Amino acid sequence: MEAPADDFFALTPERVLTAVEVGGRRATGYALALNSLENRVYEVELEDGERVVVKFYRPARWTREQILEEHALLAELVRAEVPTVAPIDLGGGATLGESPTANGALLYAVWPKVRGRAPDELDDEKLAQLGRLVARQHHVGAARPAPSRPTLDAESYGAASARLLLSGPFIPLELERRFRAAAEAIVASCARAWPSERIRLHGDCHLGNLLHGALPGESRAGWFFLDFDDFLAGPAVQDLWLLAPGRDDEALRQRELVVSAYETMRAFDRRTLRLVEPLRALRILRYAAWIAQRWRDPAFQRTFPGFDEHLWWQREVQELEEQRARVERALEAP
Repeated sequence: MEAPADDFFALTPERVLTAVEVGGRRATGYALALNSLENRVYEVELEDGERVVVKFYRPARWTREQILEEHALLAELVRAEVPTVAPIDLGGGATLGESPTANGALLYAVWPKVRGRAPDELDDEKLAQLGRLVARQHHVGAARPAPSRPTLDAESYGAASARLLLSGPFIPLELERRFRAAAEAIVASCARAWPSERIRLHGDCHLGNLLHGALPGESRAGWFFLDFDDFLAGPAVQDLWLLAPGRDDEALRQRELVVSAYETMRAFDRRTLRLVEPLRALRILRYAAWIAQRWRDPAFQRTFPGFDEHLWWQREVQELEEQRARVERALEAP
């Protein structure tokens, strides 16, 4: 039985500290809540001076099997010497813990605290490094399937998101027809063009999940991606376009540089670059559905205060209609 959302929203310092006190570890009592909307994440200080990060997974989002597949991918990346932060052994080789409540259990994992700096502007050499890094991640990701994790395609990100939004109270009645038409056209276009490639991906490989620093046990600093919480199966281009997501000439040049560097380490089907605008469209739908799914969470209401207002949806529908046209142009191109 899984703990209800109320237990997740009302995590206490005592519960956080108890979660990390395994395997002989003792906490000093210092616990700092870190910025995270999807999960509840805390930095905790241990008596030996080490600091760790504990993440409580949002109830009902992932099953135990799905979380363990994430941990397995991280362990594979570490074994392949791909810069990655993997969860700490909580005893007996287990990386997923349970924090009992009166209504079930909250699932959590603990990571070493890693210091690093977020990227500012990325020059050509740094972009090339990232292209090669993603290729190394994909070598590992392609080695085996992820049967429990979702697949990135027109149904999972597009049609399912549209159905969720249309079934809820958010979209104003006078905008529903336009929203439905734009969403259905985007989904249909994506479904016709979708490739068969299905490898394990980071899934949310944007620069906000990138740091430069030294990993535990390493003396040299380098780039590494954090937060594989959205890891799924899909085409490799998903992890590449988010590194240079713009549409202008400079973004296209940067994307070409990233792809060229990727190709020095792993083969890439360049025909899938025409999926950038379709992927962007699916991301718009999925993002709105994600907010709608989490609307009961007070943190989401504070972060997205206009989500239930007419103006928000007027802009959303207009953006979808414009993106629909971009998707059609992209898929019609040679």
